[in-house]
Amino acid sequence: MDNTSSATLSAVQLSRDFGGRRAVHEVSLALARGEVLGLLGPNGAGKTTTMQMITGNLAPSAGEISICGIDLLDRPVEAKARIGYLPETPPLYLDFTVDEYLRLAARLHRVPSTKVATAVTRAKQRCGVADMGGRMIATLSKGYQQRVGIAQAIVHEPDLIVLDEPTVGLDPNQIREIRALIRELGAAHSVILSTHILPEVETVCDRVQILNHGKVVYTDTIAALRQTRGGQALTVAFARPPAPALLEAIDGVRSVELLSAQRLRVFHGPDSNPAQALVRRSVELDWGLTELIPVETTLEEVFVNLTQRDDDLVETTA
Repeated sequence: MDNTSSATLSAVQLSRDFGGRRAVHEVSLALARGEVLGLLGPNGAGKTTTMQMITGNLAPSAGEISICGIDLLDRPVEAKARIGYLPETPPLYLDFTVDEYLRLAARLHRVPSTKVATAVTRAKQRCGVADMGGRMIATLSKGYQQRVGIAQAIVHEPDLIVLDEPTVGLDPNQIREIRALIRELGAAHSVILSTHILPEVETVCDRVQILNHGKVVYTDTIAALRQTRGGQALTVAFARPPAPALLEAIDGVRSVELLSAQRLRVFHGPDSNPAQALVRRSVELDWGLTELIPVETTLEEVFVNLTQRDDDLVETTA
């Protein structure tokens, strides 16, 4: 395949109707090679429907999808050849051996017959199942079955890999291994990861896109997310803590929250950071500053704020 282009996915204004109900409203996604996108949302937000449209398993009611510049609707066979997909329930044939199953997957993905053996070996090595080719899939643990599922999604070296809940039901050690594999895949491919495990997204993904009620309610990089806060804050601690009113008198400080006898949280606006002023005042008045840490936004805070706020709006409107 031609891997020279950096753009792997362009989905523009995707919508999908089921009867009289619109499940996805004008969702757009774009993905470049070497990028891992976390696709998030509460149950019923439209994630699975969106992934099914992107992978060509469900036709959109409106919108356009191209994979590496190939229109998915006009040239579906050519476009799908560049996609690897792992649904939430891996499409495994439990009475096949790992090798039998991956050979079948390679042929279905139109890997040339002369290259099937090499493709299967490479996929097994990348997914950590190189020594399990002769094992029946039914005899493998949940974690190794998940690895085989990922192997079938990458056996044809796709440009775009879509993973739906790849770590569900796994133990902590297996989760760490699958996360490491996803990071490795993201270095050479484009990956869309859908999961309910928010720390997983912060660990693995470069960008995050949140859906709610079928609409995009947030999209940005993980780095930008951590720098964004509705009420920006610093955690400070003093050997001889001042009264909160003295801190609130410092330029840029909006409010102060007492965390313990010696630790406080200082909130400030998005365009003002009173850190330097806090240090100067502490030295001048001998407060004994022992800690000053910026409070970063977590993905969980953003997710809950956006999805709960939208739910409240819907209930109020109803």
